[in-house]
Amino acid sequence: MQRRIFQLRDGGTSLVVDPTTPGLPTIVHWGDDLGDLDQADLDGLALAAVPQRVSGGLDVPARLTLLPLDADGWLGTPGLEGHRDGRVFSPSFELLGIDADQTTATITAEDGYGGLRLVVELEVTRAGLVRQRLSLTNTGDDDYSVLSLAATFPVPAQATEILDTTGRHLRERTPQRRAFTVGTHLRESRKGRPGADASLLLAAGTSGFGFERGRVHAVHVAWSGNHRLAAERTITAEASLQGSELLAAGEIDLAPGATYSTPWVLGSWGDGLDDLAARFHTELRARATHPARPRPVTLNTWEAVYFDHDLPTLLALAERAAAVGVERFVLDDGWFLGRRDDTAGLGDWTVDPVVWPQGLAPLVDAVRGLGMEFGLWVEPEMVNPDSDLARAHPEWVLQPGGRLPVEGRQQHVLNLADPGAYAHVLASLDALLVEHPISYLKWDHNRELSSAGDARTGHAAVHEHTLALYRLLDELRSRHPGLEIESCASGGARVDLGILERTDRIWTSDCIDPLERLVNQRYTGLLVPPELLGAHVGGPRSHSTHRSHELDLRAGVAFFGHLGIEWDLTTVDDEQLAVLARWVEAHKQARQLLHSGRVVNADLPDETADLRGVVAQDRSRALYAYTQTATSSTYPAGRVHLPGLDPDASYRVRLAAPTTSLGGAGQSPLLWALDGTRTTGRALATTGIQAPVLFPEELVLLEAILIG
Repeated sequence: MQRRIFQLRDGGTSLVVDPTTPGLPTIVHWGDDLGDLDQADLDGLALAAVPQRVSGGLDVPARLTLLPLDADGWLGTPGLEGHRDGRVFSPSFELLGIDADQTTATITAEDGYGGLRLVVELEVTRAGLVRQRLSLTNTGDDDYSVLSLAATFPVPAQATEILDTTGRHLRERTPQRRAFTVGTHLRESRKGRPGADASLLLAAGTSGFGFERGRVHAVHVAWSGNHRLAAERTITAEASLQGSELLAAGEIDLAPGATYSTPWVLGSWGDGLDDLAARFHTELRARATHPARPRPVTLNTWEAVYFDHDLPTLLALAERAAAVGVERFVLDDGWFLGRRDDTAGLGDWTVDPVVWPQGLAPLVDAVRGLGMEFGLWVEPEMVNPDSDLARAHPEWVLQPGGRLPVEGRQQHVLNLADPGAYAHVLASLDALLVEHPISYLKWDHNRELSSAGDARTGHAAVHEHTLALYRLLDELRSRHPGLEIESCASGGARVDLGILERTDRIWTSDCIDPLERLVNQRYTGLLVPPELLGAHVGGPRSHSTHRSHELDLRAGVAFFGHLGIEWDLTTVDDEQLAVLARWVEAHKQARQLLHSGRVVNADLPDETADLRGVVAQDRSRALYAYTQTATSSTYPAGRVHLPGLDPDASYRVRLAAPTTSLGGAGQSPLLWALDGTRTTGRALATTGIQAPVLFPEELVLLEAILIG
């Protein structure tokens, strides 16, 4: 086999691969498009990356390959760990073949002694993402236990700072940073779903990188079960990001001939986090399954009525919703058998005849008669011990064998890998969707998995359960074309590109306090574009933080996402309803831009000021939100810049509806805001405009329109 250095290119990204290294090939370059390099240029680039031997090291310096292994001298974290009853613990692969074109490569290798065959799939997508997946086949005569199999991405030496996210229920995707020093920074999710504290991405970049500037690389594991992310810098100056499924003991025991394939791990890079995020957004928007029609403005009943399902109240709520411009009405938890609170009923997916003596039809018909779609809350993977299902089939609960796990939220998790449990859930949901014109399911997942085993075998079961969930979602969508599904998991605890292959939006957080959402939505947006981010307008006082905010702030923070309302509108006066209706109408007028443009976030020196927006792909128009989150150390706050515009074009900048007049504490007019002002995109991005004087926790919208 001829080993030639090759390059994959697309979307402004180059990936240069050197197959001459011991073991698997090495990625020599991941980042800027290097242009049309001939073979001599590629060979020279690879040669320039070969390190010298040094004292105290191995005779052949180890390289960071696509599968770094101890057998090749790699003494950092290996790409594969496994064994055959304690034997074949140090695999060693020989390259068999490479099938590559301009954007993809399939690399095959074999460990003849260990009885293993490996296939690595690489792709540079049209958006400039790098996708990587590994498949391991047992070619031996006895079982091979896979402990870990990870995709490895090199990052430049200049990447000296790490960014990831953590969080909790009601406060997901909180950023944290640290120096990228020698050693390993490890983030693991062991909860059977990514979890509220999971890192959405693991990023490494130049010191102080922000949203607008600084070279940064990041990886994401497109998987809805347990996963692992790691950043590692070795004493030999190699730095990498790794992503993989996190496997429990015995979860992947490959019988002879069997294959395990990792989830896709995706890598992005950019000059600033906005540039990095834009590649993910472009990739998602190019999917055949990406929502094509305008995202319907949604009202969800949860914070309006909770479990108090009273038909007259809900009909009045639906009428108010339609009057302010809502396009989809979603009935949340409390509609099914025995469900008066969160302690009972999960698993019994039939309409409760006590609460709904005529079934759901009167509400569904009324909602549709008002011109809205009807949606329904479900939590299909869960079961309450106090349910007919749990009493009939306790063996369907995920459990280690011989005992049930600790309860969470008075519920357990069904093992969807069990054919009986799978069939029950599928039949129950299918029956609801056949009986009623339900266009949308809010698919919740309110507890983390613990001791998640298959009662039939006693084996760990998160892997198979996750695959069964994917099959269930795929089957429902196949049976009911046009059905949309939201991924909700105690709010935003299952946000990943595996679930988003099969759903149409994620619920970003159960907390809709606008100040909390500013952070949450900004960092969730590193992966997920605005049209897939559920963002709701809550009531005047947040149910989760008990802070009170004016309607303009609540609506303005939700404005850029998939807009919704979670508020008892039957208690709202006509004046506030009119303001809400203006926000809904302004969103409808702007959502084509908001849900197709490029997201931008200004790196401002004043931490009490927040400026973010969306710029049209052709840069003809932009909408920004400026928020004064707290009192500033200066008064007035000074100038802010508007990123993302065409530097060589002129724009008119003005306040945007429905915030076209300023209140605030300013004692004289803001001159540019009276009739707008004209200047260039370059001037707006550098010199900027004077920020309006606002009270703390106030927001205004700005728009920039191309002139000429």
